[in-house]
Parts: sequence; structure tokens; C-alpha cells
Amino acid sequence: MLDIALEHWRHHFFSQLESYRSFEHLFDRVPIIVFSVKDRLGKYVSISEGCVERCNLTSKDQAIGKTAFELFPEHMAKRYHEQDQQLFATGKPLIDSLDLTVFVDRSSGWCLTQKYPLYGKDGKIFGLACLSMDLIDPSRERFIDQNFADMIDFVQANLSSAIRVEEMGARARLSISQLERRMRKIFQLTPGQFILKTRIDSATYLLLNSSCSIAEIALHVGFCDQSALSRPFKFVTGLSPRQYRALFSQKKITRSAVSIL
Repeated sequence: MLDIALEHWRHHFFSQLESYRSFEHLFDRVPIIVFSVKDRLGKYVSISEGCVERCNLTSKDQAIGKTAFELFPEHMAKRYHEQDQQLFATGKPLIDSLDLTVFVDRSSGWCLTQKYPLYGKDGKIFGLACLSMDLIDPSRERFIDQNFADMIDFVQANLSSAIRVEEMGARARLSISQLERRMRKIFQLTPGQFILKTRIDSATYLLLNSSCSIAEIALHVGFCDQSALSRPFKFVTGLSPRQYRALFSQKKITRSAVSIL
């Protein structure tokens, strides 16, 4: 946790920025990444250059004020909208979501998407930031299809339940060996490691953004009790859940607690 002097210094530094475009421009020269910021109505406030060709625009400024339904095919826009509404309702970020996309050459494929809520000074969510990275090689080698993407959604939506690798394979319609190869190709993880990573990711977010006890968080992300969470959590982060919460939580919680139960 930063001390007050460092926090004031950082706040002063960012307050001098002439424009938010300073961050947007970071992604403009990376066509396989689309960075965007939306308001609560789903309107694009900021978007990087990667959207221009794939959305058939003459400039990225044409996307400002529009929604996904005005830029992307309906089936893609509907999924993006549903993700946004879920994030706004729960305050929980979207991590490692596999989503259909359109590449720069106008062919279709898959991207790996991260979405995080943006909080205002009043502690309320006023928008979201999104980063989507094209998975060009796995898409073109047919490592990803709708069944595989649905399987990833299933894992992320059912962390509180026991998830077996065999069930993942059945949902993806793959043998265990095929599933292993695809998971390593896309995420550089085994299926078991992906489940653990997803659970730890969810736990770290809830530790900092909810008032739930560590025992409650452990149950929500799929561990039988607090000690069962603590061991892998410390192995991955180097800290116990209690130490992690104490070190990174802000002094004063201004956000409303995330509802997980």
C-alpha cells in the first residue's frame, strides 16, 4: 500500500495529463490489440486504431459515441453487451474470455478479452476498460471453436463447483490429450493450471473489492475452506490471502462490496 506522500505525487502526475489519448496511443501501433473504454450505456469513449479496418471505418474517431451494435456483427455485439452488463451488475472483471472477433484482414477468428470496471470518486462504476488481443495462430490452426469457448465460459462461471478435466474435455468435445494441447497453445497452461489460475484470479479480486471473509471467498472460488485456498494462493503470489488483502487494500474502502453470495 502506498504511503500518503507517494499517493499525492502519483495523483499530481496523472492530473497533469493533457489528454486520455496518451494511453490510447500506446495501443495504436499494435493491430492485434484493441483497447477501448465504454460508459455505462455501452458507448465507446475511447478506442485504439486496431478497430478501424476490422469495423470498416475511416478513422477510430468514427467509433466514439457508438455502441458495439453499431460497429460489430449482431452476434458479437450481443455477447459484448451481455459481458458489460454482467460486469456493471457485479463489479467483477472479465478475465481471459474467448470471444469471436474480426481480424484486420476481415477474416473471423478469436480474441482473448479482459474487462475491468472503472470507478468514480463516489465509489460507483461509471464505465469499463477493455483489452482484446487477437489469437491469430490458434484461430487459423482451428485450435479454437465455439465448443472450446463455451467450455472456458463454463469454467469461469462455475468456480464454486468441482470442475474435472474430463468434464472440460466433454464440453469442448475433445479428448484429454487434445484438450491439453489446445490449452497449452492458447493459454500456455495445462487444464488444471488454468482452473487454478482462474480461481486465484477471482480470489485476488474479491480480496480487494469485497468485504467477504476469506473463508467465504475460498468457498466461492472452489476451495473447501480457507486453508485449502491459502496454500496455493501463497505458492502463486508469495503471500497469504490475509497478507495480500492487508498489503494491497486501500485505507478507506469507498466502493460498495461486490456481491458474490
